Amino acid sequence: MTAPIALFVYNRPEHTKKTIEALQKNDLATESNLYIFSDAAKHQEATVQVQAVREYIASINGFKSVTIINRNFNLGLADSIVDGVTKLCNSDGKAIILEDDIVTSKGFLRFMNNALNLYADDEKVMHISGYMFGIDKPEEISETFFYRVPSCWGWATWKRAWEHFEPDAANLLERINMSKKNYDFDIENSYAYSEMLQMQASGKLNSWAIRWYASVFLNNGLCLHPNKSFTNNIGMDGSGTHCGTSNSYEILDLKEDSSINAKLKLEENQIALQKIKNFNKSKLPHFYRRFVRKILKTTQKILLKG
Repeated sequence: MTAPIALFVYNRPEHTKKTIEALQKNDLATESNLYIFSDAAKHQEATVQVQAVREYIASINGFKSVTIINRNFNLGLADSIVDGVTKLCNSDGKAIILEDDIVTSKGFLRFMNNALNLYADDEKVMHISGYMFGIDKPEEISETFFYRVPSCWGWATWKRAWEHFEPDAANLLERINMSKKNYDFDIENSYAYSEMLQMQASGKLNSWAIRWYASVFLNNGLCLHPNKSFTNNIGMDGSGTHCGTSNSYEILDLKEDSSINAKLKLEENQIALQKIKNFNKSKLPHFYRRFVRKILKTTQKILLKG
């Protein structure tokens, strides 16, 4: 049984089209049920583009079934994803999740379904990632490995894991502070996840992903990753609500081979961890600073309007 696919779209018709076209080429597309969650316009200026997206998704085929959920009011990306993933996990026990700017290789769906089936009963495994940073010499690590942080540019999970999702960022932050594991949460000070969680708790950020990572972390969960990415984010062009412009994450050569030969030992891969730390320190801080500035600027505009 293939897992249902949840696709979250908003007001980017060209990005959505590229995402769908790549997904249609996947090996298991015709065997997969696709659920498209279309958020409503947040303001009048977005209405035309939202309508263009809805007209396009109404014409989509190439899957076992296509179900469209048109939101009647704007939920925002975070609440839309939490709601959609919860619904599919409750109905099907698992789900594969994509946003409207994630282009996949043809092996993506097969990799995700293989991994979901293989680790279905391993409580410690909470997340399957389709994306992997462009780390140096990925061939030096196994084709799949475990890492503590969930990558959310094409991912999957099970109901048993998603039930641990804690929406209260203040609660998550307090628990991490009390455990005195901020150093580990921040990948040994290579990325400011604690600061992002603090921003979420104080209302300066609205991210489901930082709360999902904190939930996984506090449950000692592991996230399966490929050593090379099955996905590429095409939304780092300034068109997205939450991201600026950056090519730090860009993956030009996507992985096609979707085979998973055997289960791994349930522990974090230390070689992969070091490579990711090196990547974080060399590239991501620059992007993170731009990301924070964008969030603060957006928040300021909202406060001025309010």
